[in-house]
Amino acid sequence: MSSSDTIYVESEFAPLRRVILAESEFGFPEAPLPDDELAFLPPESQALFGIRTGGDHCTLYPERHNCWLAERENFSQLLQRYGIEVLKPRQLFPAEKQAMKQQGYSNFFVRDPIFTIGSFVIEGAMRFAHRRHEVLPVRSVVQQAVMPGDCHYLAVPQPELYASSGQTAAAGPYLEGGDILVLGKHILVGSSGLASGTSGKNWLEKLLAPHGYTVELVPLKETILHLDCALSLVKNGLMIVCESALLHGLPEILKDWDRINITEADCARLAANGLPLNEETYVIDPVFEDIGNALAGFGTHVETIDFTVSRSFGGSFRCSTQPLLRSAETI
Repeated sequence: MSSSDTIYVESEFAPLRRVILAESEFGFPEAPLPDDELAFLPPESQALFGIRTGGDHCTLYPERHNCWLAERENFSQLLQRYGIEVLKPRQLFPAEKQAMKQQGYSNFFVRDPIFTIGSFVIEGAMRFAHRRHEVLPVRSVVQQAVMPGDCHYLAVPQPELYASSGQTAAAGPYLEGGDILVLGKHILVGSSGLASGTSGKNWLEKLLAPHGYTVELVPLKETILHLDCALSLVKNGLMIVCESALLHGLPEILKDWDRINITEADCARLAANGLPLNEETYVIDPVFEDIGNALAGFGTHVETIDFTVSRSFGGSFRCSTQPLLRSAETI
């Protein structure tokens, strides 16, 4: 078996070898987004997305959009300098944008609509209406890399339909990759009511338990979109965490780890959404200088890239990527 055939994610910090890097597309819904779809964003982003109705970001804000594209390109170049293979989803087709323009469309954070645990590649089930079809452009990568690969490929059951207001039914099942942290055979699933839920966690447990996995629910404050907004596993024994965002405190498996503490305001700015490239290297926005200095104090090499525009949409480096191969072994 060659490395090009292998799909496997061992942990959050095992050496990253192959990754999907998101596109940069967003269409504003024709009606203002509901308050709960904005509450997790920093105030300046709430102001932008709360008043704008309809239209494509690239047309409405061309200069801002070019900055967004540059951020993603700089990140891609950094990943490739570390020898990481970078794959890209396709862009949305005009017909897709037209069909989804009322509720809005997005093709900007590949972490959530599809995720990898061990040798399982799983299409998620998104809660927000404007993100329900975000998996479609990722399927070009599925055809290129996942279908020929040595892995399992399946999807979470389709969730219940959303109401005309854009609010979604509570039953789900909802399961989004931003809520899922992989630590060997122990999987953490965040749940705040904004994204993944108990039914999604139960489905994942039903799938993975026969393969030796433990799946643990981590309840979050209702203002936290995903678990990876409040918790980052930097390397074995070290994490960045906002403990006040975890309603039941730290999971037992992490209680002996060293920690770099952040606030809930930091969570909204995506301070915990950096990306380990391996156990020695971590990527973060330079605006979080204090966190970078703390990481360096634990012996971690810090790479910085300005991700201001990306973060304004509610995601940063982890949200912008989906690993297909993270393994300490050269396969």
